[in-house]
Amino acid sequence: MTTVSIVDDDPDVCESIAGYINTAQGLRCISTYGSAPEALGHIPVDRPDVVLMDINMAGMDGIECTLKLKLAVPEINILMLTVFEDTDRIFRALAAGANGYLLKRSAPSKLLDAIREVHLGGSPMSAPIARKVVHSFQGLPPASDDQAAALSERERQVLGFLAKGLVYKQISDQLGISVDTIRTYIRRIYEKLHVHSRTEAVAKYLKL
Repeated sequence: MTTVSIVDDDPDVCESIAGYINTAQGLRCISTYGSAPEALGHIPVDRPDVVLMDINMAGMDGIECTLKLKLAVPEINILMLTVFEDTDRIFRALAAGANGYLLKRSAPSKLLDAIREVHLGGSPMSAPIARKVVHSFQGLPPASDDQAAALSERERQVLGFLAKGLVYKQISDQLGISVDTIRTYIRRIYEKLHVHSRTEAVAKYLKL
C-alpha cells in the first residue's frame, strides 16, 4: 500500500484528490493539510510514501515547505501538483527537492500513475513541464574532463540507465543492488558533476 498526504489550502481540491486516491488499487490517502506549517508539523510523523504539494498557499508557499520537509525527512517523495507552469517556479521547486511536477489539469489516471512512479524512484512530469525542462538544459555546458574522470565505472552505469529513463527500482533490478544503494550512487553523481537533478545529470552525461 502506497500512502499519500496532500498539502493544499483548497479543501475541495483535497477532498477530490483524496477520493481518487482512496478508490485506486494500492493507494491510500492518510492525511490532508491546508497549510505549509500544518504539514511541517505532522508529515514528519505521518511519514507518507508520497506528498502531493500545492505551490500557491497563503503564508509559506509549497516550494519553501518542500525544502523544509526534505531537510526534515530527506527520503520523502514530494510531487508538486499545481496550476503553475512557468520555468522559474518549476526550477525553484526542483531545486528545493521536489521529485516530480504535475499540473492540476492532468487527468486523474495520470495523477495516480505519477504517484506510483515517484514512489518507485521516478521523476514524473506533465508533458509541458518536461518540454520546458529539456529546453532549459539544452544549453547546459558539458562535463569537464575532471568531472568525467571522477565518475567510477558503476556510477557511469547508473547514469547510463538514468539516461534511458529507468526509475530507481528498475536500475536496482538491472544491477542486482538495493534502491538505497542506487540513491547513494546518484547522490555522488550529482556531487561530482555539480548538478542538482536527474535532468541536469543526464544532459551532462549525453555530452561526455
